[in-house]
Amino acid sequence: MSIPTLFDHQSYLNLETFRKNGSGVKTPVWFIQDNDTLFVRTIDNSGKVKRVRRNGSVNIAPCKVDGALLGAWTPATAREVKDPAIDRKVARLLGQKYGLMKTLFGVASSLQGRKYTVLELKVSE
Repeated sequence: MSIPTLFDHQSYLNLETFRKNGSGVKTPVWFIQDNDTLFVRTIDNSGKVKRVRRNGSVNIAPCKVDGALLGAWTPATAREVKDPAIDRKVARLLGQKYGLMKTLFGVASSLQGRKYTVLELKVSE
């Protein structure tokens, strides 16, 4: 199944990253889709970002807000994107997709001084 059909009309994806010992950590996240690439904007010093920096092999699956799977796990590669233009684009598209909830989380995060980064996800061939 291709990325466009696998994540069509989904609000969340479950991102499984891997610890140094190989155990998986599953996290439901907001995402946007740009053709065959998925993007997640998340807190820069979060565990998932640290794990992706160390090991870009991940699994992804559509899910509910609580992480309950709505489809099968799909192997993917993840990498951190340090491009201000992509960060702005992803932030804008997340705002369009998630509306008021994105705005409220953004205000709260700004008040707390949180820094964000973008993860690019591509299905492994």
